Amino acid sequence: MSEALWALQRRLQHEFSDPALLTRALTHRSFSADHNERLEFLGDAVLNLSVADLLFEKLQHLPEGDLSRIRANLVKQDMLHQLAVELGLPAVVRLGDGEVRSGGKKRPSILADALEALIGAVYLDGGYIAAQALVRRLFKAVDINPTMSAIGKDPKTDLQEWLQARKLRLPLYRVVGTIGAAHQQSFDVECEIAELNLSERGIGGSRRAGEQCAAAAMLQTLRKGGHP
Repeated sequence: MSEALWALQRRLQHEFSDPALLTRALTHRSFSADHNERLEFLGDAVLNLSVADLLFEKLQHLPEGDLSRIRANLVKQDMLHQLAVELGLPAVVRLGDGEVRSGGKKRPSILADALEALIGAVYLDGGYIAAQALVRRLFKAVDINPTMSAIGKDPKTDLQEWLQARKLRLPLYRVVGTIGAAHQQSFDVECEIAELNLSERGIGGSRRAGEQCAAAAMLQTLRKGGHP
């Protein structure tokens, strides 16, 4: 096993008794027929149950409708993509050459799916308790509170409010490239904050989705960079 996979296991705080499960969870269909889609299906179910259990415990006075809305916010692609990036999945996900060239290692859908597949792999390798513990660690830094049911802010809105609170100009978004055939294009979008001399890129299935991904990447850069 490579050092990168050993390091990932340390971040997961789970050492696989069956390393093949870990490898499969990180394998996109463009790389091999032995890919992660079945594990993703399983991981999605385990993730939803684990998050539901977490919310049932933490938010004891909220009705079912609010709990459902908060869970939807926590398990949506944007959130899973962010968690996948923080976990370092772009460096270890296995993609075919064409997918790599088209920016697959940055594609939110691929990274979110890989995270769900990892959860499914941990479930098969260590059981529900191990998978549930992983989900709780992944969401440990997320401020889960009753007001989340009314939030659900998208990354562009979040970034705009962050900049406005600091009296900075709004970001500039521009499409820097398109990927794929006309009927199945992905948009490579750049988000630039000129005053901070920062730019980040994101890829999405539409221009708007690309802008959201670029905004999410910019927010992560701002927060990691210690900007107040």
